Order: sequence, then structure tokens, then C-alpha cells
Amino acid sequence: MKIAVVGGGPAGMYFSLLMKKRDASHDITVYEQNPAGATYGWGVVFSDVALSFLKQADAEFYQKFTASHERCDYMEVVHKDVHVQLRNNHFSRASRIDLLKVLQDECKSVGVNFKFDTRVDDIGVLDEADLIVGADGANSGVRTQFAEHFKPHFEKRRNKFAWYGTRQLFHAVSLIFRETEHGVFIAHCYQYSKDLSTFLIEVDPDTWKRAGLDAMSDEDSRRFCEQVFARDLGSNGLLSNRSTWFSANIVSNENWSYKNIVLLGDALRTVHFSLGSGTRMAMQDAIALYEAVNLHGKDLPSAFTHFEKLRRTSSANFQTAAARSLDWYESVDRKMHLDPVVFAYDYMRRTGRVSHEDLKERDPGFIARYEALTGEAVA
Repeated sequence: MKIAVVGGGPAGMYFSLLMKKRDASHDITVYEQNPAGATYGWGVVFSDVALSFLKQADAEFYQKFTASHERCDYMEVVHKDVHVQLRNNHFSRASRIDLLKVLQDECKSVGVNFKFDTRVDDIGVLDEADLIVGADGANSGVRTQFAEHFKPHFEKRRNKFAWYGTRQLFHAVSLIFRETEHGVFIAHCYQYSKDLSTFLIEVDPDTWKRAGLDAMSDEDSRRFCEQVFARDLGSNGLLSNRSTWFSANIVSNENWSYKNIVLLGDALRTVHFSLGSGTRMAMQDAIALYEAVNLHGKDLPSAFTHFEKLRRTSSANFQTAAARSLDWYESVDRKMHLDPVVFAYDYMRRTGRVSHEDLKERDPGFIARYEALTGEAVA
């Protein structure tokens, strides 16, 4: 098959890699609007569950992909300056740049073609392709061009975010909650390389305005946030890389395919980063589409139907969980009075997907502390 993949992110490249390794006769070209080696972004996080899918799909790539990952087996919730550890929450972290480089190198090694600095504004230029994969992100041009067929839905959430890095190393995946005179500031942070951590800051729009962040320059905003989290950053500051404030835009699509075009990854559906599952979902999409196309070949209607059967339910479930997670963060100011352990428990239960018994099995010590504080126990 002649396959055109629009977008050189994890979803598009991983699908290309799996297809080309299965059948070298496929003619696959990835069209990426950014230059080769673009350095946007900080780190990405995978749970052990997410990595298990990659290992099952391609053990050889899994070994190369995880070789330089930073790992930990617990997370921390920092509330009222108390660090509450939550054991048996396994995470593997890597630089987004390294992830893309490993995928690019692997794709090139098996014969996938790349056209960087190439923005596809009209899918008509790809009319020779048997299959077109729209993997061009949350602001997908492919989806926009055929919006009347895909019927996308957009939900803009209220909180504001700025994506920073820092040389302060957070070994555990950490959530830090700081009360200020302006309101609550939240940091999502984790070490992803030997010398760098991601430091994503979240704040509600009212707090954002009261603090004057809406009128600050990027540099002044960075310095202000350094002061808010001074106790957490130690002697290190925040590093900026296109770190402007933004709001989360949750994307879904009524239809996933049109003619010979199918959406993948964030172009298809976004999962908010508070669940840490966006890259995982994108790569699971790639696996499912690969399996569907491999099974049905050029019978694309059947392949697309099979792809949806594999992914639509889990996609909807994750978006529901993400919405609940966002609701929790957007109303966290009403929870700041809670004891740190009770606060951490409430956080872990926020999506409805993790039960008391799940937490007890995962970290009995934490649950013992919670039950001693609240007098609650589940038989």
C-alpha cells in the first residue's frame, strides 16, 4: 500500500514503524510541519500498564525505547508542605525529544520516508495514497479540512497552564499544591532525564487574573511562578521553552474516518495530561490501526470499522475519566482544608476508576493512615 501519514508525532510514527516492519513493500511517507530535530516540549510519562502494550506490540522497539528512561515506583502529593507518598504507582519518564528521535531513527532504519518542514494544507496533494492517516495533533488540519464529515466536538476547560522545565530533580511523579494570597497554584512535576524535570503549572482563571499573570510577559510570568514554588525548586529556577499560558481544549469526533482518511492520536481525541495518558493513547491507537489494516488490507471500510471497534469504548472511557479529573482540579480550592493524607486519598479517587480496595492492595500503609485518620474502613 501507498500510505501518507500527516504528522510526525508518536501516533503517526509508531503506526508507520509497525506497518513497515510487518511488510517492507509498503510505501510510507510521514509529512511533518516542524523541522527535523525540533526541540519543543519537555518530558512524557508512561505507566507500567502503558509500557506493557508497547512491549506486546514490538518487544525490540520497547527495549530501545525504554533504555534511557527514568523510573520510579511511587508518586507524591504535596499538600500543606506534607509529602504524602503513594506506593506501587510505577512510572517511566523520558524526554519527548528522545522519544521522537528513537521513533524517527527506527522508522528511517526500516525505510519509512520523512518530509520535514512540510505542512499539508490540502489533502488533495496526497491523492495518490491508498491510505491517509491524519495524525497531526489536537489542532489537526486534516480534521479541519473535512470537519463536516468527522464532526468534531470541542470543549474548552477553564484552568490555565504553563509548561516549564527545571533542573530541580523530582524523582517521584509529584503533585504540589500551594495556597497563595491570589488562590491555589498546582505543579505537576517529574524527572525525565539525568538533569531535567518537567514542571507544569496549573491555576484557575480567577487566580491567574488576580495574580496579574494575564498582563505579564513570559519572563515576568516565569519569575512569578518561581517565587510561588520557591520551596519546591530549591536553588533551581524554571526553564522556558514556548512556555506561554494556555487552556485545555478537549477534542472528540463523531466519525473517525472519511473515504480513505482516518484520524489518529490527538487529532482523533485528546486526553488531558492530568491522567498522563495522551502519548499512551496515541500509541495504542497506532497499534489498533496497524492490526486493523494488517487484517483487512485495502478493504479500508472494514479496517476502519475494526479500528473503531478496538478503540472507541476505551477512548470514551478515558475521556470520561479525564473530565472527572479536570472537574477535581478545577474545584480543588474547596478541598484545600483537608488533611494531607485525606487530600491525597481524595485525589486518587477523583476519576471513579480507583476503588478503596484498589488503593489498599496497592499501598496498604497509606490506607492504614487514611483509615486511622477518618475512622473509615472497608471490609
